[in-house]
Amino acid sequence: MTLNDASQTSVRVVAICGSLNPNSKTRMALNITLAGAREVGAETQLIDLRNYELIFCDGSDESNYPADVFKLREAVQQAQGIILGTPEYHGGYSGVLKNALDLMGFNEFQGKVLGLVGVSGGATGAINSLNGLRTVGRALRAWVIPNQVSIPQAWQLFDDSGQLKDKGIEARLQEIGREVARFAYLHTSDQAIQFLQSWEEAETNPGGKDR
Repeated sequence: MTLNDASQTSVRVVAICGSLNPNSKTRMALNITLAGAREVGAETQLIDLRNYELIFCDGSDESNYPADVFKLREAVQQAQGIILGTPEYHGGYSGVLKNALDLMGFNEFQGKVLGLVGVSGGATGAINSLNGLRTVGRALRAWVIPNQVSIPQAWQLFDDSGQLKDKGIEARLQEIGREVARFAYLHTSDQAIQFLQSWEEAETNPGGKDR
């Protein structure tokens, strides 16, 4: 079932690419996740940080921030689902992604559904980066989905057109996009809200008195 089948305005899913490399495998992976989100009816946007002139977060007066900081915030605020993608550098996620996250906050992430994708040139993958981003997601009060994708030795897994040679990893990336879109829909749909309200207003189970 697609989101549109449920008579609900399509949710919006954005993917933030934490790599500035023009031939970024992270960007290629995120494009695949967004294709999965579109399969179930979500509107999608790739937020490529190469296209944003962001100030280094130093705690200064925000009135001096460049316009692209507010452009980034607005794009993320409009989404119900967010996917963060990063290359792993020295056991952690990228500095450019860290800076972008530091320039945002609860207004952009709180209550949103968050998916994670990590890309590594080494054989051990990007688990450390994903663990770090999972902590950040919790700190920003986002709902981080349990599923995630760590791609090892990415340099040999993508062809020149950005297609994955490993169909198993491709399927997992697409599933990240689908899960983020579906959970975002459930989290924001009128039907889900009405169900929770009915649950809260339901009478106490009489069988519980004797337990």
